[in-house]
Amino acid sequence: MEQPAPLPQLFGIIPTGLPPITTPTAAPTPTSFAYTLPARTPPYHHICVFLLPGVTLPPDTAAAVYISLPSSSNTSTPNFKFLGGIGPGKESAIYKISTPSSSSQSNPDLDMDAISPLTSTHPSAEITIGISIESAASVSAQISSLPSHNQSHSPTSSQQLVLSRPPAPTQTTTLLLAQRIIKNAFHFLASFSGNMENGVEVVPLKAFEEWWRKFEGRVRNDPGFLERGGDGD
Repeated sequence: MEQPAPLPQLFGIIPTGLPPITTPTAAPTPTSFAYTLPARTPPYHHICVFLLPGVTLPPDTAAAVYISLPSSSNTSTPNFKFLGGIGPGKESAIYKISTPSSSSQSNPDLDMDAISPLTSTHPSAEITIGISIESAASVSAQISSLPSHNQSHSPTSSQQLVLSRPPAPTQTTTLLLAQRIIKNAFHFLASFSGNMENGVEVVPLKAFEEWWRKFEGRVRNDPGFLERGGDGD
């Protein structure tokens, strides 16, 4: 019996408290991908979405990011909400999910892409992240239509989607450093991944702890290696 073709791995999802997820749960179309995150207690508070290292989107396109949160209604049809976009010049984004017990709390040191927290009425139920490759103009227009207080941020805020590669910065930005940290972790943890019965790739927690120990030691011994673009283990 012919085996189905493996689902493409273009994007990575890092939910709170879980290892990176790189294989979509489903691909409804060749340009759309769904990632179902299992129910979890405590609930998810933040979700990081990023392009996998080495992945380049087609010209004049960007990846629109959507989320379907569980609600009190009994409908089985997912209700997706647009979060933002990633693409050239903005390869990653972090989104905050609020729950009734945490909606008043935030981390002032973490730059959020979802300026308006997304509230789930069933915080411990599963949620779905949808990523769709769309025209860059369409994604940019959707970002512009987000709540007006998003627009109060400066053009260099994390919500801004750069559709063409920007000029080389005079100094390493926080976003670039974050991308290099993610890339460093991905390369190290990829060799530890294994498959569970449901086909989801998992990485042992001890592997993440080993990466952090080595990464912390590298930063301590050579504080400037990230600024130089180093991503070795």
